[in-house]
Amino acid sequence: MSQPAVWTNADLHCHSVVSDGTLQPEELAARAKANGVELWALTDHDEIGGLQRARAAALALGLPYLTGAEISVTFAGLTVHIVGLGFDAGDAQLAAGLAATRGGREERAREMAAGLAQVGIAGAYEGALKYVGNPELISRTHFARHLVESGVCQDTHEVFRKFLVEGKPGFVPHRWAKLGDAVRWIREAQGIAVIAHPGRYKFTANEEYALFTEFKAHGGRAVEVITGSHSGADFIKYADMALEFELLASRGSDFHSPDESHVDLGTLPPLPGQLSPVWEALAERVLLPS
Repeated sequence: MSQPAVWTNADLHCHSVVSDGTLQPEELAARAKANGVELWALTDHDEIGGLQRARAAALALGLPYLTGAEISVTFAGLTVHIVGLGFDAGDAQLAAGLAATRGGREERAREMAAGLAQVGIAGAYEGALKYVGNPELISRTHFARHLVESGVCQDTHEVFRKFLVEGKPGFVPHRWAKLGDAVRWIREAQGIAVIAHPGRYKFTANEEYALFTEFKAHGGRAVEVITGSHSGADFIKYADMALEFELLASRGSDFHSPDESHVDLGTLPPLPGQLSPVWEALAERVLLPS
């Protein structure tokens, strides 16, 4: 068995049907193994209900495994995602925090459907529900899949662009967890908090610097440097920011679906050599096959 320090193909960010992915946890574990992933985490949105299945499937395949979740946070008026890795999945405070964060999704979804109905797209809520593995976690992605299937748009990227981003008829903002609360839930459950895909957020330079500063002050310890939505320039930028803020570096595809995701599990480039991988700090939390 390889030691954590030399695990280079770690994929610590992906989603199953328990949130907004299209594959079962067991299918993701098999795909990760087949693609050469050496350390894997399932990180469903605001939900840990798939972790037992993910753990069992990974270990049965001989795939080292870390617990994971991706928590939705509101910061400077925008939604930011914080990944938790290596936490105690039985921690009551974390479970309660995630349940509270999920709580507003149904009301938001009904408001989204009402906005779409005003531009002639009826029945969007019921349509989106057909794609939801967990009704508590209905999201924009489920609406997007429905609008593609019903022929309104060619693909999910077109749906988001035309209907589901700020200023468009199906967009409804949501107040998520506070940054400090999300980091605290992860930290007190013995995990490490990670800023997910920072290159995706439309922050000014000052807002981004404030995000990293506040995250670090709350006890956040890592940032995703290599991730599916980052460009080569982003890899360089966030490697530099990891060094500047003395943060550990994480790596994950953010894989959701074979039909929708640009990057497959296990196919990203390795972390730059000058960075400290987050999994080195989580070596004692990694679950190894027997």
